[in-house]
Amino acid sequence: MRRYAAATAAALCLTATLAAAPAAASGATSGDEDDGDRGWRPVTYEPVDYPAGERCDFAFRTEPVHNEVMVKTVATYPDGSPKTELFKGALTVRVTNLETGASYDEDASGRSVARYAQDGAYTYYAVGPFLVGFEEGQGNLPRGEYVIDGVYTFAFDAAGQRTVTWFGEKKLIDVCDQID
Repeated sequence: MRRYAAATAAALCLTATLAAAPAAASGATSGDEDDGDRGWRPVTYEPVDYPAGERCDFAFRTEPVHNEVMVKTVATYPDGSPKTELFKGALTVRVTNLETGASYDEDASGRSVARYAQDGAYTYYAVGPFLVGFEEGQGNLPRGEYVIDGVYTFAFDAAGQRTVTWFGEKKLIDVCDQID
């Protein structure tokens, strides 16, 4: 019962905070806070190639095929760096096996609140799908490229270790298996 209550509370908090928001990874572009969109700025994602063995047994590329992701900084540190950001918007990412040409399009349009620590650590409090990779020994999932989904936190410590914690049902797709 406590676990269900925690998951429900997390979902309600995220829904209330992000009534207008689906999300993705970091990489916000700079923009004018008073741009007519109440501080929302587009996020740009570039194609990224990964070598064989780093995340999948084969080399692959991730690239956005549809990107409407926006970010809004809602709290900053005294030096002006972001402390809390909201992410929203549709994102579809194509993952392509560079050896065979096989590809897989995945929805990565979750909603999230990102909290950044001054030591370089950060956490996404998220609902919905998010595409993320793990190298060997990098966190609590085995080496691979994944779609994580549900209600969860995705934390990066200052050393780059990654931890996904689900609240409720764990939803996980191994993208490497989709394009091998």
